[in-house]
Amino acid sequence: MFRIDTKAARAKLGYREGPYFIKIMRGRFLGFRKLRDGSGTWVARALGENGVRRTTSLGDDTEQFSFDQAVEVARALFKNFDAGITGETGDGEPATVEAACREYVADRRRQKGEATANNADKFFERRIYGVAAKAPATGWKHEPDPIAQVRLDKFRAKHLLDWRDRLVEDGLGRESINREMTTLRAALNLAVANRLVGADKAREWRSVKPFKNAGSGRTIYLDREQRKAFLKAATGSVRNLIEAVMHTGARPGELVGARRSAFDARTGSLTLAGKTGARSFPLSPAAVTLFKRLAENKLPGAFLLTRDDGKPWGHSDWDELIRDTATKAGMPAGTVLYTLRHSWITEAITSGMSPLEVARMVGTSLKMIDKTYGHLALTTTRERLASIEMV
Repeated sequence: MFRIDTKAARAKLGYREGPYFIKIMRGRFLGFRKLRDGSGTWVARALGENGVRRTTSLGDDTEQFSFDQAVEVARALFKNFDAGITGETGDGEPATVEAACREYVADRRRQKGEATANNADKFFERRIYGVAAKAPATGWKHEPDPIAQVRLDKFRAKHLLDWRDRLVEDGLGRESINREMTTLRAALNLAVANRLVGADKAREWRSVKPFKNAGSGRTIYLDREQRKAFLKAATGSVRNLIEAVMHTGARPGELVGARRSAFDARTGSLTLAGKTGARSFPLSPAAVTLFKRLAENKLPGAFLLTRDDGKPWGHSDWDELIRDTATKAGMPAGTVLYTLRHSWITEAITSGMSPLEVARMVGTSLKMIDKTYGHLALTTTRERLASIEMV
């Protein structure tokens, strides 16, 4: 007979290959594995309905994690096991944050298609699990974040807060951080739905609230002189991207996904695929000149906009470059590419374009234009009314 419930009893146990198991309940056991150096680790074993044994490591035997704590953790593990939550992926690997993110990408591919899945994957590459190679033209490092290998059953709110702090240290704006946290939360919530982790864990990430008043990047307006300074400070491929957003008001993601065939030089128009589906719209003379240059000597399937190394832009690959350019040009804090979209819409409406025309060109709803820019249209209407003489 042996005991594992006291430190003294565990010290008397000899080394052996398998753990010393005691029964907690029917088909459920807590084990203590004695190591050669005298230390030990806790394990839990459950016998499934099909007779298959599942053994899970709980952690080292320490002053802070002794018998009572091991029993508590084992019982919680057994409860999840009975609910079909094993803490492992379909491949038998530990269910980590990285595993949850990869399953989310696969789910987006099934539910929403390649474009949505690729956007999510690019985000996770930048902020969670990294990529193996570095972009040679920029030297950008997409290394795994410490959060990637945190097991979901050990996930705490502090992990998410520390991850968010690292994004702040990298210079990412609060609005962007809120969007990226939303994507990560979606992956973690899917992990709960897929029974990779118990629903009780969701309170850990739900307790971390988004930054308040974080929408400054979408309300900053750059006047003509500022836009010229912004463009002048840019170089290489990011200059092309800035100019393309500046002349069209399109979303950056729509523009970097556009192929050579999307530009029709004969009609001076561009076709983009966005949130509201595909749309074609006329281009200004300056925009036609830009896209003629971008399209020169390219095959129909080639991307109009590429990075300096000739590769396609990944989702938000431009963040650091835009921040550096905005700082160099002396732009307001919080200036991002979306600032140029906001500035274009503002200019278009104050110049007399109807909200309906603007909504169709930038690929958004008339309701959104009216809600965000309606006051500008009202001002323009008043100015036109003042010029009407009826008597």
